Amino acid sequence: MLDAFPRVSLLPASTPLEPMARAGAHAGHPQLWVKRDDCMSLGLGGNKVRNLEFWVGQALERNSDLLVIAGAAASNQIRLTAAAAAKLGLECLVLYAGPESSPAHSNRLLTEMMGARIRHLGNVDETERARLAAKAVAELAAAGRRPYLVGDPVIGALGYVRAARELHEQAVAIGLDLRHIVLPGSMGITEAGIVLGAAMLDLPWTFHLISVEYEADELAARIGAIIADLCRLTGFEPAHDILGCLRIHMDQLGAGYGSPTDASIEASRLFARLEALVLEQTYVAKTFAGLLSCVDRGDIPGHEAACIVHTGGTPAVFGPSSSLIG
Repeated sequence: MLDAFPRVSLLPASTPLEPMARAGAHAGHPQLWVKRDDCMSLGLGGNKVRNLEFWVGQALERNSDLLVIAGAAASNQIRLTAAAAAKLGLECLVLYAGPESSPAHSNRLLTEMMGARIRHLGNVDETERARLAAKAVAELAAAGRRPYLVGDPVIGALGYVRAARELHEQAVAIGLDLRHIVLPGSMGITEAGIVLGAAMLDLPWTFHLISVEYEADELAARIGAIIADLCRLTGFEPAHDILGCLRIHMDQLGAGYGSPTDASIEASRLFARLEALVLEQTYVAKTFAGLLSCVDRGDIPGHEAACIVHTGGTPAVFGPSSSLIG
């Protein structure tokens, strides 16, 4: 089904599926696994690489010569868009929300190193940022360029529709009967894609989403909307309510997006010590803390195998504001 959509290969091999034996022993669960989407060769990796395979595939199909992306200085998506552009010989224009005088972030430094052109939009909200991005694209097109605006959630979600099959095939190859998948709950692109991919394969997976940004109702609505659009795009007709496999957990939201919790700080140190995993605090450490909570509460029973998706974001741990410093 996915062969109908243009895709460029930015991920030459499957990412590792690894057991977490020491962390599992600590948590009292013998079947904890991690899908290492932090282990990719492009631009220090992360889940957005899978989205970009389809975004950039569409851009190349349209003969675009310039990738345009808007977001915050800490954005992993911007860093990896700049990396994809550098790898493929495309130009990249980054529209950063926030003033030019904002403190440097490791992702921004890497974005600049990879040759992206930078513009600053000032202090704008998401709605105004989107309007200014569309305006920039229109101006570039009027000037004779062929810009592609990165970020369509439905096209991007195809990357994790594909990833569901990759994870399933890896589990089958080692005789692993996966039952639970743990993910960060955020914008919904990754979540919607892998949930739909599992539905297409009729897999018995329960998805535990650890919210890092939104209240449960809004997160579920975002995911549901993307899944509905994916079904229309692909022509897939689900036989049952796809969202019935979701469990949204709110215990790690804390003070909100980008704010660590005591449990997430402890999780980052625990998984570093026991599994040599590097976890940043905006998405990943909160998700791993949520995994431990799910096991402790019995939401993930000890006799059922669980896999957490490590979505990357590694550069963030090296910034001066890192909660691990000091």
